[in-house]
Amino acid sequence: MSRLEQLHKLHKADPADSDVAYMIALELAKAGNEDESVIWYNRCLEIDPDYLYAYFHKAKTLESAGSIELAVASLEEGVVRAKAAGDGKAIGELGEYLTQLQSEIRESMGDA
Repeated sequence: MSRLEQLHKLHKADPADSDVAYMIALELAKAGNEDESVIWYNRCLEIDPDYLYAYFHKAKTLESAGSIELAVASLEEGVVRAKAAGDGKAIGELGEYLTQLQSEIRESMGDA
């Protein structure tokens, strides 16, 4: 049984476990299945909207799929949640990545 199959089995046993949904999303992203990965990141965030690193990795997956604007939106939401939680480390990491993507967007608009 593959790791992904094991994770799906765990999810079936406890659909409210945000950790399992997050791990499924990570496995799918690693396998290059970006669309399904984003679905699982969303599922994780539906279970636990304060699962801060799901916003980060969802944005990475969206960026990889070429959906930069959606990646920015994910990061913006993550920063808001991180600030509400008072998680300085997450604020820094999400904010740094957000700044990087926003800079890339501005540069691409300047090149047009």
